[in-house]
Order: sequence, then C-alpha cells, then structure tokens
Amino acid sequence: MKRNWIRKVMGGLSLTSAMFIFQACYGTPQDFGYDILVEGKVTAKTTGLAIPGIKVVVGDNIQFTLTNEEGYFSFYTISDTQIPIRFQDIDRELNGSFGDKEIIVSAVEDRVYLNVDLQEE
Repeated sequence: MKRNWIRKVMGGLSLTSAMFIFQACYGTPQDFGYDILVEGKVTAKTTGLAIPGIKVVVGDNIQFTLTNEEGYFSFYTISDTQIPIRFQDIDRELNGSFGDKEIIVSAVEDRVYLNVDLQEE
C-alpha cells in the first residue's frame, strides 16, 4: 500500500517536471496578432450626461466591456480593416432606457477614441 502511494507521488512529480522543462525550453505561446486599443465615452444625446452600465460589444464575439460610472470604456481587440462595435443598454431600469447603436471602426491607428451619443427611448 505504501509503495503504491509513493509510486503515484513520484509519477506526478515526474510529469510536472517534464512540463516545466518543456515550457522552459520552448516558452509559452505568443500572440503575434496586431491589437488596437479602443476607448471612449458614452453619453446621453439629449442631456450630454455620462451613461454607466452600457454594454460595449465587439462584433459577434463574446468580447465585451461595460462603461464605468463616468461613462468611459476601454479594451484591446484584434486589428482589422473594419471593426463593428455595438452599444447596448442592459440595465434599463437603472439609468433610463437608451436605444442600441452600432458603429463600424476603421482601424488605421493602434488607438481609437470614440465619443458615442445614445438616444433615449
């Protein structure tokens, strides 16, 4: 019984050592894609006040972020010739009701700043 336990521990340590050596020799996978920083502020079109809690979605991906208390957002995404970005009000009771908006960004720089006005419904 004791010998079987020692064999399992030594086998686990051997596997861990082999994985560590592999990573030390070959490194971790690198991201060679060109990323851009997209940032901006979302405000109400009629009042000009910042809107917190707006969901900012990149294309059809699962990548999204929410605007903070001052209406600001920022994220990195893969650079492309055209990047669709959707703005959705997901907490209609908290800040009022705002319509969705989609913007197509042409990535020519490594940083894009957007000022977005949402129309109240």
